Amino acid sequence: MSVFPALEWMKAFQKIVNADEELSAIGQWFTTSFLFQAADTRYVFKVAGGKLVQIIPEPRFDETWSFALRAPLEHWRKFIQPLPPPLFNELFAMLMRVPDFKLEGNTLVAMQNIRALQRFMGLMRTVEG
Repeated sequence: MSVFPALEWMKAFQKIVNADEELSAIGQWFTTSFLFQAADTRYVFKVAGGKLVQIIPEPRFDETWSFALRAPLEHWRKFIQPLPPPLFNELFAMLMRVPDFKLEGNTLVAMQNIRALQRFMGLMRTVEG
């Protein structure tokens, strides 16, 4: 198994997301593209109906996305632990109390889909590797 945030790790994450019954139920209107950034590693996640339909590594400047989740690699590594430390256990805690964690862009889209987004991102904790 590859190491986070390698593309192979993200592909394993994609399989978990697309098989998750809870996300299928709550994410039926979760359709957007968003940027995920861990230090200098960037991906655009294209989501349709709660399914991760495409992962675009190192997107070019002309690749569109609605919002971005950006943080240093060490913050994401804490977040993806099966039992993350305080403040790294969910997106709102990170947004409110972890200065280097950023939610940017069209934050309305993120907030309109926050329940599905929380579940989506939380599934990162289930990827082995």
